[in-house]
Amino acid sequence: MRAIWKGAISFGLVNIPVGLYSATRPGNQVKFNLLRKSDLSPIKYKRVAEEDGKEVAWEDIVKGYEYEKGDYVVLEEADFKRVQITSNQTVDIKEFVDLAEIDPMFFDQPYFLAPEKGGAKAYVILREALKRSRKVGIAKVVIKTREHLAAVKPLGDALVLELMHFADELADPEELKLPPAKEVGQKELTMAETLIDNMSGPWNPSEYKDEYREALMEVIDEKTRAGGKKAPGRKTAPAASTKVVDLVSVLKQSLEQAQSHKSKKPAKKHRRAA
Repeated sequence: MRAIWKGAISFGLVNIPVGLYSATRPGNQVKFNLLRKSDLSPIKYKRVAEEDGKEVAWEDIVKGYEYEKGDYVVLEEADFKRVQITSNQTVDIKEFVDLAEIDPMFFDQPYFLAPEKGGAKAYVILREALKRSRKVGIAKVVIKTREHLAAVKPLGDALVLELMHFADELADPEELKLPPAKEVGQKELTMAETLIDNMSGPWNPSEYKDEYREALMEVIDEKTRAGGKKAPGRKTAPAASTKVVDLVSVLKQSLEQAQSHKSKKPAKKHRRAA
């Protein structure tokens, strides 16, 4: 794994040399090209001006900020340089807070931090101290010329740097029309809690696959083998109903189904103590 950059974690007078590594892989999305239907010629896009529909060369394009409807102020390269943030490759921890206090909505993109030469001992000390205190370090870090808010968190033997959203980047749920708790009765609530309990289990992410992508790739493979001809029809799952239903009846059916499914699972074997 190649480091994105090598720098340091900084807090107080402590500096821990580390490397920053990507903790995620690109999604396996199925990519398509847009083609002309008659001869499958690829479609290209041109940059045209809204005023007259004429194509515009790159050298004639500038960046403008719309401060009022239809009114723009143009920013030149010198303007951007005035506010350019230079990366010092430092994870600058400003404070430590309880992890439980942070809404998961704030977390965005994880990276691994690994110790560089001479930083192993301090790295372990910080990692274990965070585990014991159940705190995370809130830091500022510059990645790709942009300053990010981030959290330094322990994960097993690793320290993770997770980029975070700034508070003003999150939408306020108060803007939605949400029903109050008094809308439901105790009977429905108890049944829902029982259903949740019956459907609960340990988190195992490997059990979940992108079924849509797998099915789509099967269709693509079939059409490729058939020389581009129409693939045979496939059964599709019925769409979810949007009709108002008897909630108690549906919960009862769901609960019976969950209990039946749970009873069919093979019992786990327990090793006897020697």
